[in-house]
Amino acid sequence: MKWITREHVHVDRVACPWLIKRFIDPDAEFIFVPRDTDPATIMEGIPFDFKGVELGHHDGKCSFDAFVEKYNITDPAVLKIAEIVREADTHVENPSPLAVALDILARGYRMICKDDYETLEKEFYLYDAMYAYFKKQVEESKG
Repeated sequence: MKWITREHVHVDRVACPWLIKRFIDPDAEFIFVPRDTDPATIMEGIPFDFKGVELGHHDGKCSFDAFVEKYNITDPAVLKIAEIVREADTHVENPSPLAVALDILARGYRMICKDDYETLEKEFYLYDAMYAYFKKQVEESKG
């Protein structure tokens, strides 16, 4: 399936493709379009993180939250990542240190990568590492 979002990815537009590839559609293809693209003009693929689309921001939640809800993802490690992504992406007052770090890393990756595809490739390792860490925490808490 093709998944379409705005170019110049940042936190939410990297986290969502990671979630799609790891939990929803392993064969996903991502297409990046100009920021001012009207999602109603997208005829092929699923638009996400555009204003007014189902898989976008709603009620103080980010697009990552919309994916978690739509696809009924209940993995506790993913839900922890969702909290961090939401804080980093929606710029809450007094974000957690992890949300601040995620925002800084996302900005840095954009500076060192040649395009959105390379950014996804490199940042997926960051999300894989966070997932592994939180998965281990959950397992240890069940003890």
